[in-house]
Amino acid sequence: MTSTDIQADTAASRVGELTEVFERGLREKLGVGASLGIRLESAGPGFTRYYLDPNPATINAMFTVHGGVLATLMDTAMGSAVFTTLADGVAYTTLELKVNFIRSVALDGSRLTCEATAVHVGRRTATAEGRITDAAGKLIAHGSTTILVLQPQ
Repeated sequence: MTSTDIQADTAASRVGELTEVFERGLREKLGVGASLGIRLESAGPGFTRYYLDPNPATINAMFTVHGGVLATLMDTAMGSAVFTTLADGVAYTTLELKVNFIRSVALDGSRLTCEATAVHVGRRTATAEGRITDAAGKLIAHGSTTILVLQPQ
């Protein structure tokens, strides 16, 4: 078995694990999927796509989607993109999150999609980038993260 085969097997395992965790959260009404409506659409090695249908729980006092909700969507997608590249037993946590908000989002039924990619994955840190777009493809926000990679003890 080549290192490429091992990486593909690891990614497939982690994507399956990620999907299972999100489905369990929805069944048991746990996590950002249940509380905010964030859903995993697809995932692959170093890549994830999540979506959010804005709802009354996601808005702020101006009746637009709260920036913290957008940051959570992006953090979830970017962290998950890194997760798909990590070996079994390796965990992660966000060290730094940078989000650039481009335009506000009204509560008009327009789906938001966040695509994220891992940029660098090392033994101790990783980085990723993400972009949120609306249903018309307009950029809503973009950002980056630095992730602490937690090796098993």
